[in-house]
Amino acid sequence: MHTTSTDSDLWQAYLAGNEAALGTIAERYYATLKHYGQKFSVSEFVVKDCIQDLFLQLWQNRTQINDTLSVKHYLLKGLRNHIFMHIRSSKRMITHDLDWELGTPENISGESILIENEAFSSRVQQLQLLMNQLSSREREAIYLHYYQNMSIGEIAEVMQVNRQSVSNFLTRAMSKMRNHCQPQHFFIFLYLFLKF
Repeated sequence: MHTTSTDSDLWQAYLAGNEAALGTIAERYYATLKHYGQKFSVSEFVVKDCIQDLFLQLWQNRTQINDTLSVKHYLLKGLRNHIFMHIRSSKRMITHDLDWELGTPENISGESILIENEAFSSRVQQLQLLMNQLSSREREAIYLHYYQNMSIGEIAEVMQVNRQSVSNFLTRAMSKMRNHCQPQHFFIFLYLFLKF
């Protein structure tokens, strides 16, 4: 299947039984899914396994799957469900609230991000503390909204909550960030959050 095909065309071809179309979708979204999956407190191996299970399930159940307005949205929601199932089956944590991991190295230095400057390094540490003040749901909503460019409705479906809850997560997160962060550092915060 041609890699320049639209998501909608690929999805229709996949639903019609075209295995190459599903392969192209997998190639197109693998990095996005892996990055999203690694935000949860599971190993990289588990994330890769869940992605593989997701696409295997999509292929096996293609005759029962409907059309979708957003393939990316559908895949992110599916991966999240697979991670939930993995965690439930391994009984490692309560499934109501996954631990949303920042993925930022503890020994991060300002030099490795933007500038070689001790003052910046200090701000980075302050911003990391700020990120830790956000709840796991707030961090996930911020990630999906700003990094994956998802709408509130799409985020609500992925996180399996209502639209008002997503709005509340985003509002509270932004309020916390603005209250504890100087205006000139706010966009640095978002950059750091989305980068890792």
